[in-house]
Amino acid sequence: MAKGEGIKLIANNKKAYHDYFILDTLEAGISLHGTEVKSLRMGKCSIKEAFVRIDNGEMFIYGMHISPYEKGNIFNKDPLRDRKLLLHKSEIMKLLGKMKEKGIAVVPLKVYFKGSLVKVEIGLAKGKKLYDKREDIAKKDQKREAEREFKVRNFS
Repeated sequence: MAKGEGIKLIANNKKAYHDYFILDTLEAGISLHGTEVKSLRMGKCSIKEAFVRIDNGEMFIYGMHISPYEKGNIFNKDPLRDRKLLLHKSEIMKLLGKMKEKGIAVVPLKVYFKGSLVKVEIGLAKGKKLYDKREDIAKKDQKREAEREFKVRNFS
């Protein structure tokens, strides 16, 4: 990595990992206006209810909330406006082919700065059933209990 290309996480979509099996991930740029970038630098972003859709061969993210910049006055845009994702045409067509399969969706997973650029990590996802979610919760609880036991033994 070049100097100054550190990755700074802005928003993480934990709900997507709970509701979906993530099959594949892809990094995409996002088209933003100036005050939106300033608001992102302050960490004012939510992708909990966001989703991705392909319209006319272009990929857009819907439901991504970027709070208005406090000092932005008339230059602020609508916080919930649709934003264009920047991907190559071949990547969009590949995702479109996968989305046509039954039960496959594209969801945003992370929003982060890579150097000075804002990037969105999108994932190809397949919905989980209720029993899958319960299974994941049980595994997480078992792991937490095992770590707690290990910690208690090491302190004794």
